[in-house]
Amino acid sequence: MKKYLLILSLCAIHLTSFSQKHQDRFNAIDVQHYRFEIQLNDESNKINGLAQVIIRFKKDLNIFELDLINQDGDGTGMKIIALMEGTAKVPFEHIGNKINIKASAKANDLKTYTIAYEGIPKTGLIISKNKFGDRTFFGDNYPDRGQHWLPIVDHPSDKATVEWVVTAPSHYQVVGNGKLVELTNINDKTTLTHWKTDVALPTKVMVIGAARFAIQHVADVYGTTVSSWIYPQDREKGFYDYAPAAPILDWFINHVGDYPFAKLANVQSKTQFGGMENAGNIFYSENSVTGNRTIEGLLAHEIAHQWFGNSASEGNWHHAWLSEGFATYFTILYTEQKHGRAKAWETVIANRQQVIEFSKQNRVPIVNTAIENYMQILNANTYQKGGWVLHMLRKEVGDEIFWEAIRQYYDKYKLSNALTDDLKDVFELVSGKNLDTFFQQWVYQAGQPHIEATWSFKNGQLDLEILQKQSENFVFDLEVEIAYADGATERRVVKVESKKQSYKPKLKATPTKITLDPDAWLLFEGGLIEK
Repeated sequence: MKKYLLILSLCAIHLTSFSQKHQDRFNAIDVQHYRFEIQLNDESNKINGLAQVIIRFKKDLNIFELDLINQDGDGTGMKIIALMEGTAKVPFEHIGNKINIKASAKANDLKTYTIAYEGIPKTGLIISKNKFGDRTFFGDNYPDRGQHWLPIVDHPSDKATVEWVVTAPSHYQVVGNGKLVELTNINDKTTLTHWKTDVALPTKVMVIGAARFAIQHVADVYGTTVSSWIYPQDREKGFYDYAPAAPILDWFINHVGDYPFAKLANVQSKTQFGGMENAGNIFYSENSVTGNRTIEGLLAHEIAHQWFGNSASEGNWHHAWLSEGFATYFTILYTEQKHGRAKAWETVIANRQQVIEFSKQNRVPIVNTAIENYMQILNANTYQKGGWVLHMLRKEVGDEIFWEAIRQYYDKYKLSNALTDDLKDVFELVSGKNLDTFFQQWVYQAGQPHIEATWSFKNGQLDLEILQKQSENFVFDLEVEIAYADGATERRVVKVESKKQSYKPKLKATPTKITLDPDAWLLFEGGLIEK
């Protein structure tokens, strides 16, 4: 036990210093805008980049840092050719995957730095061949892999506007965040494509994609252009599969708020994920195109992220459930209204089982600050359990208040950042309820209730014994359905406040069946043990 406590203490010290290092940087600088001029070619995987980074300084300082992966022994990584402020060279050191820039600045100064660099990205920008053997380039920054090919502050809390000026062989079409500003044939072999955003984004969703595409204008939804970017060989299948994005976008606008970005381009790509919610241009796995139109749920999930994750972004990766849990549950909400509750609840129940299975090997809270490899955040806690938190929160406050709180939360934190307590505060304000216990036990505490319940009936009285087997403490309302021989049923709510609890109401007749949580509103495992 002492060894275990020592390890925990050392981890806590490391995490404190790790978090403090990031916090120190955020207290010092705030990136306002990135302009990336990127040259792509077919001769090698080497890229040439010219980045302009506009920074507002929050305090006086003589040195600050940006993230950029150094060149490695395997030949990948980035090398800085020059770093300038205006026409003046700026001294710097590029070590430990950081650019330490030695430049004096005063609080509230706004300075522009130009960084010329080159190299072969190990990841972040995926340069490969698609399933048809065609060469492609796709940004895949999540969670903090953008620094493999871009000089940035690679953290979701430091948002900035971005523009892309990409020169590439003319047989490629290039998609990027924002509006298309320019498309120019430089010569017979090279094309320049310029995209630019009007709103700030987290670096995790700042990307470009370059490939041979068939491009279809799908619809204009409340002024937002929806398009599909498909490999030419998959043209008909892809246009058919991606077309439901337009009505899905319409649904989200009407239920959450105005769409936050300039366009919605749905792109067949080489992302390592099933889908990656890049702002305004979502990248889907190349195998998402089948011609069977079976990806409506995937489309809804990634489109949900445009509001939750891209616009209202988690303040740090440990609160990523505010992105992934929201996208998971809003896919269910969309399914419920489009296809009915029975269809939606198939996913609700399946997700509960995934949470239970995950907790058998990883009994950790949703907000798990022990994680340092942020790819490990992509788990059933962040997705399915995060979605279940919203599901139970909906039951706790009721549908009308739930939707009002969601809209107020989004409106308050759109194009900004939020943490879990910010969501809690909004729900408390709208509902008038104290939700401290709810968030503490479902988000910050590991596990879920493990119920073993038995019942008997004697002398007109039900005796329902509820035992919680898990080590953690949970309090919750447990809905119980009581069925009778004549086909009648009634519902009772048991307030479970201890590990062992009895519920002994008088009943009108002998029950034939007791069902716990008949409508699947509670995250728990176990259930009734029949005698």
